[in-house]
Amino acid sequence: MSLRLYDTATRSVRPLTLLRPGHVGIYVCGPTVQAPPHVGHLRSAIVLDVLHRWLLAGGRSITFVRNVTDIDDKIVHEAAHNDEPWWALATRMTRAFSAAYDAVQVLPPTAEPRVTASILSIRTLIEQILSRGSAYVSRGDVYLAVRTVGGYGALSGQNLDSLRASEKTVAHGHSGAKRDPLDFALWKSAKPGEPSWQSQWGPGRPGWHIECSAMAVDHLGSSFDLHAGGLDLVFPHHENEVAQSRAAGHGFAQHWLHHGMVTGPSGEKMSKSLGNDTTVEAVLADVRPQVLRYVLGAGHYRSSLEWSAQALAEGAAAYGRIETFVRHAGAAVGGVPVDESLSKASWQEFAQALDDDLGVPQALATIHSGVRAGNALLAGGELPALAATLSVVRRMLAVLALDPVEQWPSSGGGELLPVVNALVDIAVAARAEARERRDWARADAVRDSLAAAGIVLEDTVVGDKPGVRWRLS
Repeated sequence: MSLRLYDTATRSVRPLTLLRPGHVGIYVCGPTVQAPPHVGHLRSAIVLDVLHRWLLAGGRSITFVRNVTDIDDKIVHEAAHNDEPWWALATRMTRAFSAAYDAVQVLPPTAEPRVTASILSIRTLIEQILSRGSAYVSRGDVYLAVRTVGGYGALSGQNLDSLRASEKTVAHGHSGAKRDPLDFALWKSAKPGEPSWQSQWGPGRPGWHIECSAMAVDHLGSSFDLHAGGLDLVFPHHENEVAQSRAAGHGFAQHWLHHGMVTGPSGEKMSKSLGNDTTVEAVLADVRPQVLRYVLGAGHYRSSLEWSAQALAEGAAAYGRIETFVRHAGAAVGGVPVDESLSKASWQEFAQALDDDLGVPQALATIHSGVRAGNALLAGGELPALAATLSVVRRMLAVLALDPVEQWPSSGGGELLPVVNALVDIAVAARAEARERRDWARADAVRDSLAAAGIVLEDTVVGDKPGVRWRLS
């Protein structure tokens, strides 16, 4: 495979090697559904959706697994605060996440397992770890004995002896006693008034980390190609996944991919707990979903992304240039045959960018370069080369789920677009008649009225033929 990705475990960009040729098994840590999705959640989904689509474009078959954590301390606490059953909150928020993914056209996963539907698998995995001597039971809790597992800390780059107990290493509310501060719960005994499931250690529910190991193995096998998630999950979540999976004798993930966070103006991670989260629902009330997708996906996945009004405005303008070119070029070429060897947009450059650690910024630069070249072809009336350039640009946009024609047919007006086109045509004809009469005031008034409605007219010359085209301001 030509695709090279940064591997957190080796601290290097290396080829994504597959356990089974032609097939990619991917596990992604999905949401804990205690609150509505914010744009940080959506950035994660879009980053991994680009990877998903690029692998599909290369002809690979993919098993893409994204879990839902639908029982957790946070969910129990939030439900109690809202005076709502925990399962009702989890169901409602799971639907909200699905709606957010759908809004920006994230491909559905092959499987979307939930913790509450995976209790049997989780208990079985804990039994395996106990039988191999790497876990112990303490008053209904089951803990992983971290120091019995070799290599703990390697994924996150930490030395075991230098790690100290912290909020991330000592979970709250456990009943049992730990033998070591670094040990973590695989199973937590039931607390009064909280949901629980039966087990041979007594009623309780899974610890946070064990769920992902169990669900990944369920759907991908004991060893699989790629595990992905946010940088905030490297420690302790993913480090603990590695430890408990190896304690069970599993090879687990062969490659680890982590993406950067969406941050606020002062650089802090966007999260509900910090009170700086911007919900997807709130953003989509003012921003078109294709623009939101463009903004959240435009940076390199390993970089942080500062959320701001300026970033949205710049993204809207950049995507608007793409939309305008695709619409105008499509109208100009009509039934012109496509010979992509004439294209002024380079698919090879685009592919090289994505193969080099999913270089979306470079891929978008290639698209915008093609758009600029295409606009020059459009102005010069070079229709065969324009048709070829448009075809390649749209193929590139499709990989990023940004094609205004096929993937976003509602761009610029949706079902009202034919009506808007007709009304603009009437206004353009009226302006042309006024200009023929040399009634410049009337012609300017028509143009100004359209501008006030958010429609910009552009006088053009294609070949030696003058014309007018329009775009949204």
